[in-house]
Amino acid sequence: MTETVGSPAGAAGEPEAGARKGIRVERVYTTEGVHPYDEVKWEHRDVVMTNWRDGSVNFEQRGVEFPEFWSLNSVNIVTSKYFRGAVGSEERESSLKQLIDRVVKTYVAAGVENGYFASDADAEIFEHELTWMLLHQVFSFNSPVWFNVGTASKQQVSACFILSVDDTMESILDWYKEEGLIFKGGSGAGLNLSRIRSSKELLSSGGTASGPVSFMRGADASAGTIKSGGATRRAAKMVVLDVDHPDVEEFIETKSREEHKIRALRDAGFDMDLGGADSNSVQYQNANNSIRVSDEFMRAVESDGDFGLRARTDGSVIETVRSRDIFRKMAKAAWECADPGIQYDDTINDWHTSPETGRIAASNPCSEYMHLDNSSCNLASLNLMKFLNEDLTFDAETFSKAVEFVITAMDISICFADFPTEAIGDTTRKFRQLGIGYANLGALLMATGHAYDSDGGRALAASITSLMTGTAYKRSAEMAGVVGTYEGYARNAEGHQRVMRKHAAANDLVRTYHTNDNAVHKLATKVWQDCLEIGGENGWRNAQASVLAPTGTIGLMMDCDTTGIEPDLALVKFKKLVGGGSMQIVNQTVPRALQALGYQEEQVEAIVEYIAEHGHVIDAPGLRPEHYEVFDCAMGQRSIAPMGHVRMMAAVQPFISGAISKTVNMPEEASVEDVEELYFEGWRLGLKALAIYRDNCKVGQPLSAGKGDKGEQDKAVEKQIEYRPVRKRLPKKRPSQTVSFTVGGAEGYLHAGSYPDDGLGEIFVKLGKQGSTLAGVMDAFSMSISVGLQYGIPLEFYVSKFQNLRFEPAGMTDDPDIRMASSVLDYLFRRLALDYLPYEKRAQLGIFTTEERDAQVNGEPAPAQGGDDVDLDTLRSTVDYQKSEPQDEDKRNAGSSTELLELQLGKAADAPLCMTCGTKMRPSGSCYLCEGCGATSGCS
Repeated sequence: MTETVGSPAGAAGEPEAGARKGIRVERVYTTEGVHPYDEVKWEHRDVVMTNWRDGSVNFEQRGVEFPEFWSLNSVNIVTSKYFRGAVGSEERESSLKQLIDRVVKTYVAAGVENGYFASDADAEIFEHELTWMLLHQVFSFNSPVWFNVGTASKQQVSACFILSVDDTMESILDWYKEEGLIFKGGSGAGLNLSRIRSSKELLSSGGTASGPVSFMRGADASAGTIKSGGATRRAAKMVVLDVDHPDVEEFIETKSREEHKIRALRDAGFDMDLGGADSNSVQYQNANNSIRVSDEFMRAVESDGDFGLRARTDGSVIETVRSRDIFRKMAKAAWECADPGIQYDDTINDWHTSPETGRIAASNPCSEYMHLDNSSCNLASLNLMKFLNEDLTFDAETFSKAVEFVITAMDISICFADFPTEAIGDTTRKFRQLGIGYANLGALLMATGHAYDSDGGRALAASITSLMTGTAYKRSAEMAGVVGTYEGYARNAEGHQRVMRKHAAANDLVRTYHTNDNAVHKLATKVWQDCLEIGGENGWRNAQASVLAPTGTIGLMMDCDTTGIEPDLALVKFKKLVGGGSMQIVNQTVPRALQALGYQEEQVEAIVEYIAEHGHVIDAPGLRPEHYEVFDCAMGQRSIAPMGHVRMMAAVQPFISGAISKTVNMPEEASVEDVEELYFEGWRLGLKALAIYRDNCKVGQPLSAGKGDKGEQDKAVEKQIEYRPVRKRLPKKRPSQTVSFTVGGAEGYLHAGSYPDDGLGEIFVKLGKQGSTLAGVMDAFSMSISVGLQYGIPLEFYVSKFQNLRFEPAGMTDDPDIRMASSVLDYLFRRLALDYLPYEKRAQLGIFTTEERDAQVNGEPAPAQGGDDVDLDTLRSTVDYQKSEPQDEDKRNAGSSTELLELQLGKAADAPLCMTCGTKMRPSGSCYLCEGCGATSGCS
């Protein structure tokens, strides 16, 4: 608990002379006379991180010291990501104590130096409280703090940056340079290109301007070359364009056109997978794109009115368009490739605390930080599950006190922080933007018996968020009375006070439903009243206080089940074991949720056992159907509807200074109209930004397995028995065909024999001279594939494994349907797919005839397919099967929670593979997170 002493500040940014002022600190977690490190049991562990796919060692450090209650995963990630010093050297950190002390002592020393504390005793208590909270995973600073604070490196504490660019070549080149420096440091940046004149306007020299999209090519190439943090993951960047820019249609379609190119190149045999050898030839893939729409535009869409596109030089209308046509193009492009997202300009600037200084024009790459150009934001997130009591009530009082500690530390960091450019440093020091947030909301809601998509769940989330931001701004006002307001406050005092009143008014509109959310909301109401009163007297220390970030790596550091505002990914998760190996476990929030719903211990055990076996709650013994919704997750048998995610974002947005990093996932069968509805509802519900992702809309993502009927899916998910088929031999006389082919100059023949019902049953490949090693290998390969086909292995399985395989000979072919092949096997199996697989299965594999590709380009329906689909179940029904004991395939084949979920669903998830350790990543806000090593695809 903290309080301030001393008289209020005088001039903005300058404390008055007189008695020593500062914050008085009271203990919350710690005990006087006992250091936090002495309260826990420590143990030494060996950290050896391997690539899950090939077993190679990515990182090794033995004998590191951590509390015994820290999980293997959190120990691995902190050791490999955050310990400083060369591995194997004496300077290398080897204990969590060293890491926490390095950061906390730097913060406290800066706080003392800058007059934050009333006495040395208060500084010591503050140090112990921060140490205890970090030690017990109550909160975490963002990654740059752990990377840089207390080291010989520059003391960069911010993860999120916003740049600016003007309509001059000098400014554009500065943009390239500044963005590159930020990427090199491992952070992300965003900017708005709308000041650059359009390709429809003239230059002073008399020529025509290039337009912003042309300059995006250079920035995209730079980001693809530098990558992020000098590592293998792509740079994180955001590019924004206003909807009234004359080049808006070209901007909208940049990435969707490239997606069409990707599909054409893939079909021609190029390796276009994420990170594939040929994928770097595609443009604009290193940025997230967003359109900044105005209320005027959205009202025009609502009324089907026209809208004017304006010149950048004088603001005159140079073209009038139908607003719904632009809106439809936005939705269609997002439906095709997930870009562009949408940002609601008037809503953003209506909640802007510093409007007199300038408008908010852009955001960071993940869309949660929105403030002035050339500024930055440092983040920290609290672990909400740490405030859940044994009786399943939320400890609002302790949560509020924790927020006070964290926001104070975050503000102190700006006193000593370094920044990548002078302009960013100047703006950040003048406005002191902070981004406190939280993780584990999805786990908290489930544990307290709330469905994520429910009025009760939204009420609790809104109340907690309101309390967090209210407490942060209250503490900011108290700090203003000690060390002064932010420098830009005097000019923006009226605007800042107006936004504070808007937050408090929104809090008054929250409707509560249960004892839990009512208690939190009651405290939030009091905090906002105090905030307005203290701020009216002192002003505020920070122009911005809160955001909801993805909390990727730091979420794993805190052992969180869910990140940011996200719901649970699934009810079962993948857990690494200290002695090596892994196991599948049911999320620990599930039994707590069942207890909250009133189930007895025996019922809880039975339901948990059922979930462990099936991966879902449908038909779980004793579980009432009305409680199914509590266990709905982001993926799985019962996934949360897209609008459910939007409604949750809308519930908490009025209590966030910035915005929310989150991508709303949509099913593959969603329509363009569904995207339009989400974008329109996002505006109507008061969101600041919204991004969507439709399953399988990108080529560079894994494809779904065949859908099949519900019965087949249930069999794939449950895996109750394992079958051992016997061979179904071909009859003596069977239909066959022979195809001659040429790949990269190498000539050969493919002979394919079929069952009478048209199912492929054998292949023979002649390649190379008789008696040569190559000919012998191809004969053996052909026999192996033929036997596999006769044992019931589906042809599409072979096709998925061998297409895009790369080795010589490779290159041009003489086949009009497959013009390029990356190897002989790539050609052979794509040819077999075209000859023997139905259109639906080939579409999932991305294999089409020339006629079919032409139809896609022209927007025509797929050409009629000859022949009937091979019914593999009917084929297998003619084969004798022998039952055996169930085998634990999930444990052997899964490398992450996402892959485990794929095995249960019988369907691939849209997520990239981690470039570091090879496991499949999972969604985290608008980014992806690797559970194995903590790597992210964004700026967290």
